[in-house]
Amino acid sequence: MAQFFKEPSRTFNEYLLVPGYTTKDMTVEKVSLKTPIARFKKGEKPELSANIPLVSAVMQAVSDDNMAVALAKEGGISFIFCSQPIETQAEMVRKVKAYKAGFVTSDSNLRPDQTMQDVVNLKKKLGHSTIAITDDGTAEGRMVGLVTSRDYRVSRMAADTKISQFMTPFEKLVYARNGCTLSEANDILWEHKLNALPVVDDEQRLKYFVFRKDYDNHKSNPNELLDNEKSFIVGAGVNTRDYKERIPALVEAGADVLCIDSSEGYSEWQKETLEWVHQKYGNRVKIGAGNVVDREGFDFLAEAGADFIKVGIGGGSICITREQKGIGRGQATAVIEVAAARDEYFEKTGIYVPICSDGGIVYDYHMTLALAMGADFIMLGRYFARFDESPTSKLNVNGNYVKEYWGEGSNRARNWQRYDLGGDPRMKFEEGVDSYVPYAGTLHDNVNLSLNKVKSTMCNCGAMSIRDLQKNAKVTLVSATSIVEGGAHDVILRDSSQNAIR
Repeated sequence: MAQFFKEPSRTFNEYLLVPGYTTKDMTVEKVSLKTPIARFKKGEKPELSANIPLVSAVMQAVSDDNMAVALAKEGGISFIFCSQPIETQAEMVRKVKAYKAGFVTSDSNLRPDQTMQDVVNLKKKLGHSTIAITDDGTAEGRMVGLVTSRDYRVSRMAADTKISQFMTPFEKLVYARNGCTLSEANDILWEHKLNALPVVDDEQRLKYFVFRKDYDNHKSNPNELLDNEKSFIVGAGVNTRDYKERIPALVEAGADVLCIDSSEGYSEWQKETLEWVHQKYGNRVKIGAGNVVDREGFDFLAEAGADFIKVGIGGGSICITREQKGIGRGQATAVIEVAAARDEYFEKTGIYVPICSDGGIVYDYHMTLALAMGADFIMLGRYFARFDESPTSKLNVNGNYVKEYWGEGSNRARNWQRYDLGGDPRMKFEEGVDSYVPYAGTLHDNVNLSLNKVKSTMCNCGAMSIRDLQKNAKVTLVSATSIVEGGAHDVILRDSSQNAIR
């Protein structure tokens, strides 16, 4: 006979947090949101952690190299989408790893035999006034000079004047050697009153630029998530079909953590993928798995070697798996049960396997609820798709600015590998939709606003860390009437904007 659960599965919207005791020392500025990303043993520190509990979803409409850099600056991790050729995904990873905090790979480069007209055209195209002159016109070429707006006058020079005639030659440039720290580079910038400092290797090949404005930006992002080489940490999605080819390419490109992207993780395919990774790389390569919604699914993937486990089926805003297949579970119920399984597994084995809540976030406060219910971090799609940094187009629809957003199970993405159950390698029916989301501006502004709400709520609950919140939070189920009561009611609003992540 089928197994029937006695209790209904519930969403985050059906719960509230009950305030705890708040002391004078519990201020928003003191709250730590640092959280483990990969498994670790009792008494040891996690090898991989994030400074904020937010990661971006493995989706075409969400996570590319631009999103990865922007989120790493805030302290989170992007998982670059895998529904693309292996080479292009690996190249996105390489771009993120090459973008050292404060160190910028040059995108404005010309040869010395090109002309002033080429300088003008490049400046018009990219808007950059600092142009590196290399022997081959590439960002990795041997640097022979530099052109800034101070080196030429369009009104007084012929358009065909060779760059070599008016550039500042390398011999007269102030530069730094590759391997210098950002602080050392900044000291040189200030000592010589420069706006841009080239960084070259021992063969005079250009590696990076350090700009005074970028250093200021770096100082304003104290939560930047960096590896030991001061490069941004980045994740990448993989599937259970071409993992033997895709994973080596991503590891070689520098990916810090991988995630098996699948709608349902309680499968033999995921077990085989995890076993192959650990046989080939040992514990050196970190890889998460999922998605699951119950204790059995967690235990299965934990035993198979998953470094973290994603929780959630059918709760995403563009996901129609539940209506198409009738499988899934309310996100709150799923997180609560899987978190309990994680804690029991930790007590039994001494190994802590972090869990990631994936889906079901509508309001900012749902983030806090997900953490209180046991999630170590949260994967978001729609939330990040709204920002400037997402890879989709910004459009004006009916007088409102929106961004495109589509699911990996939609006909637009055609990511059949995510829903693969063996057999014919094609997508048999849709499990996602193609949509728009209201444009929301920059990632930096929105993430800071959301996390300030999370931190404030944690202070109200008497918690100064995510672990404190998980141990001490008081969570109450609310009635349908309580949900209505919790918003503005019985008034006429002057401003109809809501707190929803729309």
